[in-house]
Amino acid sequence: MEDLHLEFTVVPDDFTRAGEVSGKVKKTLKDLGFPPLVVRRTAIAMYEAEINMVIHANGGKITVTINPDVITVVFADSGPGIPDIGLAMQEGWSTASEEIRDMGFGAGMGLPNIKKSSDYMDVQTELGVGTTITIKIFTNP
Repeated sequence: MEDLHLEFTVVPDDFTRAGEVSGKVKKTLKDLGFPPLVVRRTAIAMYEAEINMVIHANGGKITVTINPDVITVVFADSGPGIPDIGLAMQEGWSTASEEIRDMGFGAGMGLPNIKKSSDYMDVQTELGVGTTITIKIFTNP
């Protein structure tokens, strides 16, 4: 299998379409015959990052590279950046507004769930510039 590259744009504050990208990638991975656990872990990590981009980051770009050994996903935004990554990695910590929480989002589980669902996670952030999160899910754990 040759590497498959996919690119998507995430629209800020568009909660009606939030989760579409992770759903499309999940279907692609299923169609390609990846093991269910790999598909599920990828979909969970992607959904959490995609929702974070919708809520916090003014949208952004998601680039997915699929090959037989590893699925690599890069989430790049031009949002406000993350002031304290250590704090943001704590379960339950969130900067989401009450309005977002009332919609059922912003529980503070995004980054922790991304980390739990992936084999590798790197967060690069700069205040006022944006954040880039790179994750990898190995297909033969």
